[in-house]
Amino acid sequence: MHDHGHYHSPEHKKKLVNRLSRIIGHLQKVKSMVENDEDCSDILVQLSAVDSAIRSAQKVIINEHISHCIIHAVEDHDTQALEEFQKAIEKFL
Repeated sequence: MHDHGHYHSPEHKKKLVNRLSRIIGHLQKVKSMVENDEDCSDILVQLSAVDSAIRSAQKVIINEHISHCIIHAVEDHDTQALEEFQKAIEKFL
């Protein structure tokens, strides 16, 4: 992976880590529901909530990358960073 020297503020990282921690906790709860033979419909509802939370985290990361990292890459004429982001988006979609 190309290191284009990007920097994320501690505040942004903390918010994202907290969001991911909540997702992990929620997913652990879903695992517990499966282990405890809880109703499949309830499990599916919870998995849908996890999926939505993951998609939300993905949007936060994409938006931060565009508004910070990609702007700096363009300013620095870092075409490699731009190409890597394009490839990542293609895999994401």
